[in-house]
Amino acid sequence: MAEARPNILIFMTDQQHGGTVLPGHRLKAQTPTLDRFQQQATTFSRAYCPAPHCCPSRATFFTGRYPSEHGVWNNVNVPNALSRGLFPSVRPWSVDLKEAGYQLGFSGKWHVGQDHSPEHYGWDLVHGGSYVTPTPNDREAELRAAQAQTLANMDAFRQHVAPEDRGEGEIIRPGYPRYVHYGQRENPFGDTTTTEAGIAKMTSMAAAGEPWCQYIGTLGPHDPYFVPQRFLDLYDPDDLPPLPDNFADAMDDKPALYRRMSDRFAQLSEEEHRQAIRHYLAFCSYEDWLFGQVLEALDATGQAENTWVLYLSDHGDYVGEHGLWTKGLPAFDGAYHVPAIVRPPVSIDNASKGQSVEAMVSLADFGPTFAEATKVETYQAMSGESLMPWFGSESPAEWRDAMFFQTNGNEVYGIQRTIMTDDWKLTFNAFDYDELYDRKADPGQVTNLYGKPGYQDIQRELYARLWTMMLDHRDDYMNPYICTALADFGPGLARSE
Repeated sequence: MAEARPNILIFMTDQQHGGTVLPGHRLKAQTPTLDRFQQQATTFSRAYCPAPHCCPSRATFFTGRYPSEHGVWNNVNVPNALSRGLFPSVRPWSVDLKEAGYQLGFSGKWHVGQDHSPEHYGWDLVHGGSYVTPTPNDREAELRAAQAQTLANMDAFRQHVAPEDRGEGEIIRPGYPRYVHYGQRENPFGDTTTTEAGIAKMTSMAAAGEPWCQYIGTLGPHDPYFVPQRFLDLYDPDDLPPLPDNFADAMDDKPALYRRMSDRFAQLSEEEHRQAIRHYLAFCSYEDWLFGQVLEALDATGQAENTWVLYLSDHGDYVGEHGLWTKGLPAFDGAYHVPAIVRPPVSIDNASKGQSVEAMVSLADFGPTFAEATKVETYQAMSGESLMPWFGSESPAEWRDAMFFQTNGNEVYGIQRTIMTDDWKLTFNAFDYDELYDRKADPGQVTNLYGKPGYQDIQRELYARLWTMMLDHRDDYMNPYICTALADFGPGLARSE
C-alpha cells in the first residue's frame, strides 16, 4: 500500500516583522499559540522575503523564483503598475500539486497577479479579493480598470478631507485623505472571516479522503494598525518595548528618499510611536489567536499527524526603525525579516524540533520544500533550496552564506539591489548613492560606510557577488548605457560559475 502523501497547511500574515515571534527579541509579541507551536516545530530565525512589499514577495513564495524570474515587481493593481501578474511561462508549484491529485483551498489575500486569480493556478478560491480581468491579458483594459478605481477612491477622498488639526496617531497630508496610524476595530481587514472560511474549506477537504493543501492569507498586522480592544488590553501602556536604538537616525548619510519617507512619521510624537508599537504587537497577538483557531480545527480533523504546517509572513515592517513604519525602498532589515515556523508531520524525525535555525532562508525555499516533502514532480526549476535537510539528523553540508534582495520600488519606483552576508550589507541604489553597513559592528545600520576610505576592496568584492547573483537569476538591470549604468562596479565583475 502506497504511503499517504502529507497535507500542507499555510498561514501567511501580511507585514509581520520576524522579531515578533523570536524569544528575547525587543519586538517579541504575546503569542501563546506560536510559543507552544514552536516547541513542536522548527523556527527559521533568519527568514527573509526577496522584496520589501507584498506582490513580488508573494509571487516568490508561490513560484520559488525571484522577481526577475517570475515577472512581478510591484503592486499589481495600481494604474502605474510595471506588471499585472506572473510571466505566462511561469508555473506555480500549486499547479504541480493539483495535477498530482491534491485538493487546494485558498482563503484570503492573493496579490500575486491582477490578470489571473488563484483559480487559474489550481486553487479553489473560497474567500478573497476581486480580480480585474475585463479581457484576459489585455493590459490596456486592466489599466483603465485600475484608473477607474483610483478615480473612485479620489471621489471618496474628497468626502474625507484631512483635518487641519492633528489628532492622536494622525498624519496630516494636505490634499490627501485622513490617515490614522493606529486604533481599535473588531475583525480588522476581515481576518476572522478569512480564517473561518479557510477552516471550513480545510475541514471539508480533510473529510474527502484525498491529500490537500490549504492556504489562509490574512491582512494583519498590516498598517494602519487597528486591532480588537481585547488584544490591546494585553499590553500595558506603561510597559512597552523601548523605541529602537536607531529611532533618531537622521539618515543624513542615506538616500534622500529615505528621509522624505521618514518626514511623514516625524509628525508623530515619541509617545505616539510607542502607542503604534503597542497596536502593532497587539495585531500580532490577534493573528496568533486566529492561528490557534486553525490549529484547533486541524486537530479536529484527525489529520494533524500527517500535515505540514507553516506560519510565515510575506514581508516585514520597520516598526520604528530609523523613525520609519510600514515598508518600502529603505533597505533596512525590518522590511525583509519575516517569521517562518515549520512543523512537519510526526512521521518526520525532526531533529531540530523545538530549535531555532539561524541559517539564512528565503521565501523562495518553500516551493522546493513542498515538492520534496510531498514527492510531487515539478515541471519548472525553482531558485530556492529545499529546507528538508534541516529536518533530518544532520544539517546540510552546504548552505547559502548571502541573501539577495531585488526591488524596483512600489508605486514610487526605484531600482535597488542588495546583497547581505553575516558581516556586510551592500545596497545599490540606482536613484541615489549606495549604502554599505558593517552588520556586526553596526547592526542598526546607522553609519553608511559606502565611499569612505578603506572600504574600496569590500565594495568591489560585494558588487562582484551581487552581479553574479543578478546574472544567476536573470536580472535585467544590465544596460551599459552611460546615462543608466550607474553602479560604481559593473557586471563585468560577475564570476562565471
